[in-house]
Amino acid sequence: MKTIIHRAETRGHANHGWLNSHHTFSFANYYDRERMNFGVLRVLNDDTVEAGMGFGTHPHDNMEIVSIPLEGDLEHKDSMGNVAVIKEGDVQVMSAGTGITHSEYNKNKDKEVKFLQIWVFPNKKNVTPRYDQISLKDIAKKNEFYQIVSPNEGEQGVWVHQDAWFHLGKFDKGVSDKYTIKKEGNGVYAFILEGEVEIDGEKLSRRDGMGVWDTNAINVKASENARVLLMEVPMGM
Repeated sequence: MKTIIHRAETRGHANHGWLNSHHTFSFANYYDRERMNFGVLRVLNDDTVEAGMGFGTHPHDNMEIVSIPLEGDLEHKDSMGNVAVIKEGDVQVMSAGTGITHSEYNKNKDKEVKFLQIWVFPNKKNVTPRYDQISLKDIAKKNEFYQIVSPNEGEQGVWVHQDAWFHLGKFDKGVSDKYTIKKEGNGVYAFILEGEVEIDGEKLSRRDGMGVWDTNAINVKASENARVLLMEVPMGM
């Protein structure tokens, strides 16, 4: 087993006033050649957007983009004609493919919106752009991991053009769960949304990240009440 740990306080940070963003991997003006990616996981941004503010229309191509709201409401508009609001308890995916433009704004004028912006390199280039979002309320489980992203249309969660599986878990103190790697050669990146956990004996706190590879499973135990995101991805580009 090989591991790498990124403590919350070591992340890149940019505060633009309307946007307060923490970058687990190199992004925009934050550059660390040792923190470019974890396998095909390229971006993990922890964003807070002020009331009524947001990202103006901008382009993407050949990237799988997953957004997970943590608090508040985020309004999305894109060049495919989609207009939607995602909120805590939803997950959104965009396959940028041959190219799209979109904007994201805090829908509310009186409170912040907080969300994770995650970019994954695709295993197929120049696909037809695609948008989808789902509510997790009917699939969420307590004290075990449940799937929110997969490579296969029709499976639980949204799907991406990559051999990647994302799972969420909300755990009471003292509860543990084992996660088994689904595809040989993949690694898993754990991001601690809330609380404290131990992963195979390593203690992690809120917004810490830990990558694990060259193993077929990891064990996650909640030292305190905790919420954890697991991102299983290919380690090769």
